[in-house]
Amino acid sequence: MPEFSIIIPVYNRPDEVADLLDSLEKQTVRNFEVVLVEDGSTVPCRQQADKALGRGLDVKYFAKDNEGRSIARNYGMERASGSYFVFFDSDCVIPPSYFETLARALSATPLDCFGGPDAAHESFSDTQKAINFAMTSFLTTGGIRGGKVQLEKFVPRTFNMGFSRRVYERVGGFREMFSEDIDMSTRIRRDDFSIGLLRDVPVWHKRRGNLGKFFRQVYVFGMSRITLHLLYPGSLKLVHTLPAVFVAGCVALLLMSALCSSWWLLPLGVWLAAIFTAALIQSRSLRVAFLAVPASCIQLWGYGLGFIKAFFLKILLRRGRDIDEEIRLRKGK
Repeated sequence: MPEFSIIIPVYNRPDEVADLLDSLEKQTVRNFEVVLVEDGSTVPCRQQADKALGRGLDVKYFAKDNEGRSIARNYGMERASGSYFVFFDSDCVIPPSYFETLARALSATPLDCFGGPDAAHESFSDTQKAINFAMTSFLTTGGIRGGKVQLEKFVPRTFNMGFSRRVYERVGGFREMFSEDIDMSTRIRRDDFSIGLLRDVPVWHKRRGNLGKFFRQVYVFGMSRITLHLLYPGSLKLVHTLPAVFVAGCVALLLMSALCSSWWLLPLGVWLAAIFTAALIQSRSLRVAFLAVPASCIQLWGYGLGFIKAFFLKILLRRGRDIDEEIRLRKGK
């Protein structure tokens, strides 16, 4: 029986899956199986799975109708045999010592649930590196994705997350909703299971390939934060409201600069300069640093606009998803 079962939901990502499986073949230890769940793809990755299996990787490939990534993960867990379930997104690449380091860390400090940070590999495109900076920098997200300095208690996310079979048997699987990993982590914590951040087990995360797709992604993240607030009253923290505050602040500064003086744009200019400088230091690339500026603006504006829209619709106007439906979802009904 393998120690870890890697659960990977896939939808039309054969090239990404090929890179992911290639990185798993290069692991320094093979204490895992790979459970690949094709969620109704029109461009399947069966060929990539068969190639990896032929090269000796323990791959279980399943194809099912399209029902969403959460149901695909649950489908995989039902068919997994490991003591721990580990979750990666299909656009991740795994460092060679990941599972060796993970096993050592869990042996030294047993955890019911763990998560790790994400980073950009040197082979990624400049846009991917800039987006990665926007999603991981303290200047944009407050370190909530595993940064060294954090404004919120760490919450594992499914691009790099795992929990024990015992957690699954008690808490159940993922719910089909946006930010389902935050919902799952919250349920695990509320059931008094231990959760920890393992900084030494990062993944390389490709993320979105262009800024337009990135905007749509973070916009949904902002809206789902209000859903999580309705599911778990008291879970909304100051750090979650900061992108909305940023949007309002930018609008105020632009209005004041138009009505009074361009000096009102100075705070925004200082922040943009800080983004450029931090990205340049981290990436050592002028192009990545320049791209990090619009990517960071998109990260905050996209999330902030989604948050503001959901706040007005769901809380002030009580429209959109019905509040009673939120409560039913909270109870798992």
